[in-house]
Amino acid sequence: MDQDDGGLELRADATALAPERLLVFEVRGSVSNFANAVRNIPGLELVDEEALPTDESDNEPTAYLLVPNDAALREVLSLWRRWISGRSMAIGFTPWRDVFQTLRDVRAWGPKDRVSKPEQGILVKEIEGRADDELITLEIELVYRADESGSEKQVKLAILDAGGRILSRARIDDIAYHALLVQLPVSSVRKITDFDENGVAGLEPIQHIRPQSLMSAQDSSKISPADSFEIADPLDEPILALIDGVPMQRHPWLAAHVIVDDAFGLEEAALVRDRLHGTAMASLIVHGDRNNAELPLGRKIISVPVLGSKDKFPTDRLIVDMIYQAVLGLRLGDEPPGQHVVIINMSLGNVRRPFHGLLSPWARLLDRLAYRFGILFVVSAGNICDPFEIDGYSTRTDFEDSVSSERSKATICALDALKAERRLFSPAETVNGLTIGARNRDFVAEDQRRLASSNIDPHPDIEISNPSSAMGPGFGNSVKPELLFPGSKEHLNVVSSGSSLVVQPAKNPSRAAGLRVAAPPKAGIEAGEGYSNGTSAAAALASRTAHRIHEALEAEYEDEFLSLSPAQRATLLKALLVHPASWQDQSAGRIKEIVGPSDGRQHVKQKDNIRRFLGYGSYEMDAAVACAADRATFWAVGDISADQTVPISVPIPLSYGGKARFHSVTATLAWMTPVNAGRQSYRAVRLKMSEPENLGTLAVAGNSTQPDQNQMSRGTVATRHWSGNSAAVVSERDELDFEISRMRDGEGRLSFAFAVTVRMPGVNEIYDQARAVIRPALRARG
Repeated sequence: MDQDDGGLELRADATALAPERLLVFEVRGSVSNFANAVRNIPGLELVDEEALPTDESDNEPTAYLLVPNDAALREVLSLWRRWISGRSMAIGFTPWRDVFQTLRDVRAWGPKDRVSKPEQGILVKEIEGRADDELITLEIELVYRADESGSEKQVKLAILDAGGRILSRARIDDIAYHALLVQLPVSSVRKITDFDENGVAGLEPIQHIRPQSLMSAQDSSKISPADSFEIADPLDEPILALIDGVPMQRHPWLAAHVIVDDAFGLEEAALVRDRLHGTAMASLIVHGDRNNAELPLGRKIISVPVLGSKDKFPTDRLIVDMIYQAVLGLRLGDEPPGQHVVIINMSLGNVRRPFHGLLSPWARLLDRLAYRFGILFVVSAGNICDPFEIDGYSTRTDFEDSVSSERSKATICALDALKAERRLFSPAETVNGLTIGARNRDFVAEDQRRLASSNIDPHPDIEISNPSSAMGPGFGNSVKPELLFPGSKEHLNVVSSGSSLVVQPAKNPSRAAGLRVAAPPKAGIEAGEGYSNGTSAAAALASRTAHRIHEALEAEYEDEFLSLSPAQRATLLKALLVHPASWQDQSAGRIKEIVGPSDGRQHVKQKDNIRRFLGYGSYEMDAAVACAADRATFWAVGDISADQTVPISVPIPLSYGGKARFHSVTATLAWMTPVNAGRQSYRAVRLKMSEPENLGTLAVAGNSTQPDQNQMSRGTVATRHWSGNSAAVVSERDELDFEISRMRDGEGRLSFAFAVTVRMPGVNEIYDQARAVIRPALRARG
């Protein structure tokens, strides 16, 4: 025992979380103060330390310490009891005083930790008023151990002894996941919600107990007969898969494009008239919003249904296991149907699992599969349509007749006050995937928009995330959602007024506020069209845009692009999908004004608050694939080893110099990290982009109204903006020299992608000069 540096050797190999050796720290006050105190004790390692909540609006942030043995656990608890009794700390243990000052409680892992407070609340409501012998479905996640037999048997026997049933089980070694889907009588569930040591929650092999995953219902819109238009036969070899509900495969808008791989036999039980969600998502991916009349994709897509009757998760399967089997089925086997798939759309989420710092098994699964197979998962952030109160107004008329900017400010203020309750739905916290929020945008004609007059537009003068769109941040305080895509011009219903005004996002998409999609038949209509909205629709449009980027690269570079590995192509699509995004100045300025902080010296926190609403921003979807004469985008892919630096040089067109007008440089870095399920550091690889030293010569500096360098180390995609108005100095063969660095983090090589755009609006020689200098695409050296 080293008395000079904290008194205990606590470092433990956390290959698997072992609750019998887990200590739970309930943090009081500033999480950053707790984290700083922990760092002063050598050997003290927290499980998933980078996932510690940093949003101080959380009521009870919690951290976990894995100790090497029972003796260490007993000694820490003894120190805590000594501290709370008011006795002085023993010699050599003074650093623990600083840790304990930041805590509400320290305890060994137990029933309170196996059921989170939000999930406890769900279960309490679910059993309310029900007979003691009624069965309730639960997901029980077991402690993952190499020897599975004993712990699973113990829990199964306890379930059966309590009068319950075992519905399903899953064990996924890739993500250290071992779970049971069970049914328990209400009387046993009540013991769980009461944190009774003598109930199932007291069983040592159990890590978590949760209510069964629940998919939010798709509200049906008014369905009318579908218009007909000419659809050319697409190519084979799909590169995009849709994991969602059963689509109406024979719909004339979809028949030529959608291949259904009914891996779980859900199609037969799904009535055609109820196939809303899968049909809408397939339609948006293939055709986009039909109000915008875009060309369909040039390839077919694969649909793998995981929603059954009435667009619900099957009641007898664990959704995490279904997703795992669906992806394996696409990519493995003698002739897998999705052997070329590099994009998977997942407009799904578990409304019962909002993200509060601890990664869900579903998100961990997507992270692992993204790295293993080279897949870009595009995931919806989630929709929260609960009513909320808006201060400063007492009647509908007051709110509706107010100045548009004031109405918008009041809505932003109300949502910010509820940010801790409006978090991402699992698996939107995925580290390797891209999460998509809903932007208040669609292509409804103004004469149709007037039909929405019974509802109120909260943001008529700016483009911003919809009120129902779930908010970030993500794991490790990363930027989430990364992007906003059109999710309809969402209006608000007035729920009540008087002493205060309570409003609710309008859940039903419509002709006046919605994205036009294919729909199943109704009341004599053989093939219908209807409307969709929200983050599901936004994610589908983002997946479509990623597919269009793939088509553009394939058309321009042919085999040079297709010969890249799946990991390189998926990572490049990830980088290029984020790359055009930016904050609309008026939207970001309004969030900054309302949310603050008002102290201009706290610009980092100001931008964090803007990211919560906007992510990296939004863009017109064509901007991701369109060529423009006054800009040039360079891209690079490569592999990088641990502790390596890869230089990338970008040529600067001569026409970029000598003109005192607005010009900009944007750079985006993306990668797929391997993950360490259950270890202290979940995200195994971190990359860093070093900015060029000659930005000053180009007369550009960090754009103060756009995301900055402070998010660079948080996720697996980062983007920077530099701009200026003074004349740049450019000579022939001048270059911007970037460096991509990887931390010293283990063995093996990792694929990354990098994109740079130089832009000077109105100077139409930029693109042609850049193309003459470099063809084919820029490659990473090293």
